[in-house]
Amino acid sequence: MSFVNTLRQWDEAVAYVEKGDISSALRTFLAIEEKISKINYNIGCLHLHNDDFDAAEKAFDSSIGKDEHLAVAFFQRGITFYKKEKFEESLLDFQQTFKELRGNQLIDYKPLGLRYKLYACEVLHNIGLLYAKLGKWEKAQENLLTALNLRTEAKFSHIDQALESILKQKLFSLVEIKPGLLFKPNKNYVAELEKKDYLGKAKVLSSIVPADNFSGFAPLQPQVEDVPSTPKAPEVLRALEGEPHTVLYEFIPETKEELAVLPGNIVFVLQRGTDNWASVIFNERRGLVPYNFLEPLDITVASKVVPVAPSNRNEQIPDPPRRRAPSKPTTSNGVSSGCIVKVHFMFTIVICIKPGQPYTAMLQMISTKLKLPASALTLSYVKPDSNERVTVDESEMQVLWSCVKNNRITLWCSASEDRSETRKKMVALYSYEASTPEDLAFSKGDVITVLSKVNEEWFEGECNGKTGIFPSSFVIDP
Repeated sequence: MSFVNTLRQWDEAVAYVEKGDISSALRTFLAIEEKISKINYNIGCLHLHNDDFDAAEKAFDSSIGKDEHLAVAFFQRGITFYKKEKFEESLLDFQQTFKELRGNQLIDYKPLGLRYKLYACEVLHNIGLLYAKLGKWEKAQENLLTALNLRTEAKFSHIDQALESILKQKLFSLVEIKPGLLFKPNKNYVAELEKKDYLGKAKVLSSIVPADNFSGFAPLQPQVEDVPSTPKAPEVLRALEGEPHTVLYEFIPETKEELAVLPGNIVFVLQRGTDNWASVIFNERRGLVPYNFLEPLDITVASKVVPVAPSNRNEQIPDPPRRRAPSKPTTSNGVSSGCIVKVHFMFTIVICIKPGQPYTAMLQMISTKLKLPASALTLSYVKPDSNERVTVDESEMQVLWSCVKNNRITLWCSASEDRSETRKKMVALYSYEASTPEDLAFSKGDVITVLSKVNEEWFEGECNGKTGIFPSSFVIDP
């Protein structure tokens, strides 16, 4: 089963829980073929809600087997053992939960999809209760005193009440997780399940008219001469193996036989199986991709022959153009309105500026055209008597304007990192393990370079030579 199908069933099951339909949610979760640790945890929570403790224990075992550091799974299995009156096993699970906290006062599972904070003081509260159940009142009192020292909020008044009960050698209530709190799939991944138009509408990037002021990916092109009177017949495309398809969604391979593709890629389908998997070719590599991730692409060149009215003229002579050619922009006295400045960057742009303008005015126009900060741009030009490029600044502008020929001049532009924007350094409060390929893993105390802010809850950063996203709550300013 592909990750997309798993994600779709996961989201459907969570929706059933929110509607209060526990049986449908449990049935949908159990139908998932490849269950990750979070899904097994959800199944265990639903069984625990139904008081099916044996099934809950088995599900939490599977969850811990796939992620041996999932503290909240140990916590829930400890509650399951407590309700089965297996107090020694319950005590061991709560002690393991406290160990997985690794000295932290809490773990916030919200970045992982579970809206729950697991507090160390509440884990110690339950440990104290288990020692009391086993008749070890001194151990119970010791753990509750430690819980009081780790208490961070006034809402944990039940710890004070538990300590009073211990002094009277009385039992107290167990701390449990509210029913219905489950791991939810990443909302960004769920949004990608909807079909989207990645190609969009076509737009003109460049012009073939010599007098046009344009910004595009190629220099100005001359007009085509000797245009034939009738369009040529379409050429036959080179025969390609397989049928072309466009990739609609990102696919991350899980086996070596599968092939990684991204939205917008063009693949050639060699064979489509009855199991909805397609054997494709992409970048001279063969592999398997889900066929419902693809959409057929028609690359047949179609041409339409425009009928020409009968004429007595020689057919060798082309017809005249059907529209007037545009003229150069001029002022009222017939003199050109500005100097044409061609700027070579990663692509070529053209601006029109009045001769004699200062350096700052020219730089600002180029900055606006390239949509880059002016502080990151460096301009240069070549003097007529030299082959070396000279950096342009305010002192060079008089010489630069003297080099204008036929009301035109050529510049070169390079961009460097904008010094006005510095990357922010932050320190990791907790260790974070990557659960998806896009995540950035790091350890407590690591220094992380924040590259950008994805949203209120996630940052993009760099650490130990790797780049990825991570929860903003896991870091702090040094």
